[in-house]
Amino acid sequence: MLEISNLDVYYGDLQALWGISLSVEDSSVVTLVGSNGAGKSTLMQTITGLLRPKAGSITFDGLRLDKLPPHRIVEAGICMVPEGRRLFPHMTILENLEVGSSTARKRRQETLGEVYEVFPILEARSRQKAGTLSGGEQQMLAIGRALMSRPRLLLVDEMSLGLSPLAAQSIAGVIKGLNETRQLAILLVEQDVQLALSLADRGYIIENGHMVGRGDAKDLLCSEEIKEAYLGMGKAG
Repeated sequence: MLEISNLDVYYGDLQALWGISLSVEDSSVVTLVGSNGAGKSTLMQTITGLLRPKAGSITFDGLRLDKLPPHRIVEAGICMVPEGRRLFPHMTILENLEVGSSTARKRRQETLGEVYEVFPILEARSRQKAGTLSGGEQQMLAIGRALMSRPRLLLVDEMSLGLSPLAAQSIAGVIKGLNETRQLAILLVEQDVQLALSLADRGYIIENGHMVGRGDAKDLLCSEEIKEAYLGMGKAG
């Protein structure tokens, strides 16, 4: 489905990613984990066309994405839930959702109904201003807005950022449900490594702009190196 090959990305003269390769198969959940500043969000912004790579390629079902503008990438079937949610706080829930349907207007009402099935609270509060919602509710709205474009691949950047543990678990359940019931492919960037790997089929580890590990998510979760580096579970003795 999504194939990223040997990607180099720069901010001006400063290189941020070196030779990144990653794949997301149809209907799978893939997570990209790493410390703050490792390059996770840079990769997500490159996939969505907000940044341009200097080398390498990004393809989605055979379509080259790395030279397309962001709106064309959304039209191709990829949408991102951005870090920090980036809602329009003075607009209502409904208005925020309608903004997300700009590339799929013909099926807006149908899609709106589907989003409300996933998040009934958004329908109940559809006239409420987005800025008055709790952190968990805002994340629901950010996911709902992305779903309004009817994506086949959903990118979720820092799903649990700023959320309570209970709210993060609730959102994680929604992500897993979207994958299992709708066969929606998901690429998840998350600093809570244990939560991310528990959701995913495969995982990739990025550090300082380099891909340093990859494999089955369950195997990575059981890895002593991962436990020591990211879960604070050093070897005894």
